[in-house]
Amino acid sequence: MIETNARPKILFVCVENSCRSQMAEGFARLYAEGKVEAFSAGSRPSGQVNATAVLLMKEKGVDLTAQSSKGLSGLPAGKWEAVVTMGCGDACPSVPAVRRLDWALPDPKLMPLEAFRTVRDDIEARVKSLLADIAGA
Repeated sequence: MIETNARPKILFVCVENSCRSQMAEGFARLYAEGKVEAFSAGSRPSGQVNATAVLLMKEKGVDLTAQSSKGLSGLPAGKWEAVVTMGCGDACPSVPAVRRLDWALPDPKLMPLEAFRTVRDDIEARVKSLLADIAGA
């Protein structure tokens, strides 16, 4: 039986699943208002969420402390509305999805705070645009 009332699922993938994809998942959860399920994963997960990402997302009202760095094997089965890769190049997996996007974003983990904030704010704008696009489909 096909579930017709299931919410669309979005997956954000970067290498370590510690900064970029974690921030994107956090923003998607914040702005989707329960209309979309957001997940993140890493092609080579670090096992921890970056402390600076946690700190700077708190500035935006997003709590990443309950999130964890994980790989693709723990993701739920089913159809993905969108899979967004973020700077993982050849290490990005091929996950079937209705929409596949590659956001060529630099890894902010070693950047100064202002540069890290710039990447964070870019991710926020892209997530908002993606959610608007999905809601309009």
